[in-house]
Amino acid sequence: MIIDKYLTNQSPLFRKLKSWQWWVLVVVNIFFLIAGQAAAVILGRYYYDQGGNSKWLATLVQTAAFPILYIPLFLLPASQEVSSSSRYPSFVTLALVYLVLGAILAGDNMLYSVGLLYLSASTYSLICASQLAFNAVFSYFINSQKFTALILNSVVILSLSAALIAVNEGSEGPSKVSKWKYILGFISTVGASAIYSLLLSLMQLSFQKVLKRQSFGVVLDMQIYTSFVATCICIVGLFASGEWRTLSGEMQGFGKGKVSYVMVIVWTAVSWQVCSVGVVGLIYVVSSLFSNVISTSSLAITPVVSVIVFHDKVNGVKVIAMLMAIWGFASYIYQNYLDDYRSRKSRYDGETRNDP
Repeated sequence: MIIDKYLTNQSPLFRKLKSWQWWVLVVVNIFFLIAGQAAAVILGRYYYDQGGNSKWLATLVQTAAFPILYIPLFLLPASQEVSSSSRYPSFVTLALVYLVLGAILAGDNMLYSVGLLYLSASTYSLICASQLAFNAVFSYFINSQKFTALILNSVVILSLSAALIAVNEGSEGPSKVSKWKYILGFISTVGASAIYSLLLSLMQLSFQKVLKRQSFGVVLDMQIYTSFVATCICIVGLFASGEWRTLSGEMQGFGKGKVSYVMVIVWTAVSWQVCSVGVVGLIYVVSSLFSNVISTSSLAITPVVSVIVFHDKVNGVKVIAMLMAIWGFASYIYQNYLDDYRSRKSRYDGETRNDP
């Protein structure tokens, strides 16, 4: 009954859905997010393992396939309802928001590329779990989200999990990279996780203070235009750094051949956008917080896949770090469940009292 009441408050598209259909839509978007993110990380690590070395290209593919996001925009048209309580921001304001957020996204993706270059896929994914802790902190200061015992527990546990990876003497990057490169990869990945959490909080603030609405079309526009800005910055960086001159030789020397090189690049780009479709879908169908929680939780799956695909070493410290990360995820997700349940119950009770 609570879900049915919740659906009536959504766009006309979701008002037609039954509760089980809504759950199917949620599950499909979760699958897109988890499968896309896991595939993108594994393919990114495979690119480096087979001889790829261009950080700018690895950064570019994270946003270059953004036109794919127009597919769900056409399949699921946005609601035509417009809020009369607020004016839509001017073109200049929108352009400034997209430029700033797009620039932050480009820098964030570069840090992720550096981290994946010097770390194994499993270590990289476990460190990325720290973004949930950063998200709690930034949400507290920027979005006025309250700290609870469960969220504080999540922050502490995830921080300790990342710290275990950092001090683990048995940790090593691919092909036994030097210790300072491993440290550089660790710092880059932690920094990228922090910036990504900041980016999410800034996006939420933009929806609340600038755009003042959060429909499917508005959320999708945010993803498309920030990705467009980030892609343009990466293209400029690729040519300005001179890395574009090495791409031909990189393709020639790729371990599995030219066709494999092209396929890895293309499918990495597609995988990131499949992930984006899941992110946008969950933001629209459920909430941005739920989308971020699922995105971070899916990082626990990547270490398992990387062990199977790349035979990454799994020592006792890494297992403990993974279990602590799962504990941190569970605490955060349970708090999100409690908040969501109380919110919907309160709304449902209020509507019941007003409806004889």
